[in-house]
Amino acid sequence: MLSWLDANALTMINGVALAAVLFLIAVGLSLIFGTMNVLNLAHGAVSLTGAYIGVALLDGSATMPNFIVAVLAAAAVGLVIGGVLAVMTSSVKDHLRQALLTLGVALIAGDVLREIFGADVESVPAPAGLDGAVSILGRQYPLYRLSIIAVSAVIAILLYLVLERTRVGAMVRATVADRAMVEAIGIRTNLVLGGVFGVGAALASIGGLLAAPILGAQPGLDDTVLLLGLVVVVVGGLGSLKGALVGALLVGQLQTLGVAMLSEYASFLLFGAMALVLLTRPRGLLPAKTGAH
Repeated sequence: MLSWLDANALTMINGVALAAVLFLIAVGLSLIFGTMNVLNLAHGAVSLTGAYIGVALLDGSATMPNFIVAVLAAAAVGLVIGGVLAVMTSSVKDHLRQALLTLGVALIAGDVLREIFGADVESVPAPAGLDGAVSILGRQYPLYRLSIIAVSAVIAILLYLVLERTRVGAMVRATVADRAMVEAIGIRTNLVLGGVFGVGAALASIGGLLAAPILGAQPGLDDTVLLLGLVVVVVGGLGSLKGALVGALLVGQLQTLGVAMLSEYASFLLFGAMALVLLTRPRGLLPAKTGAH
């Protein structure tokens, strides 16, 4: 067992790095559905947009200040896209229609990005200072991947504090629990829910940019990201911050270990695990108690 862990330690750390990116993408998807009851199939396209923002702004080299500017730009673009999608879906209550509408948006966005950036795989450099490697168990491991894990952990803590310990989080939970009552006391619930949609899209865009130095940016990546994000949400539980974190960690490990050890059966392993969770816990491992978080 110890020899197996030693041989696969870096692969497992890669799984945590993938989980960090998947968490940023899936938590937004989960919160949007949990608070607004909107099935947003454009989420992967938002993530790919963030990756292409990195391609456009970093242009083959990246200083730390430039990389931070790119992250802020990705967040701002995500907020705007989220706000637009919130308005577009506000009057669409049927999940099938939501899926068709947001899928249409995703297809249009994918075509636009392809026209602008082409169909080739575009690379995004890691920022200077994080483009080296550190020694782990006597082997070299990319420092940038460790930084992604750290950034994702900080964002997860901040999200938890905002949702659980602030007035904004209380308004979000109250809006989900009893929207009419919250409106009766003068709070504009459309702004609250639209804000959640915007933050969720911003997190997806940031996740796409942070993943770009590892995954690059290319047409079709949005579909892969959306699919993995949906698996994370299903496994972890809709509307749950903790569920998104646990689901991302499980999916990250299954994906990386599966590809490394059983490459021909990696997808079967991933979706088999999802099916097992659905059979034993239909609402996911850690579903939200109120649907708000």
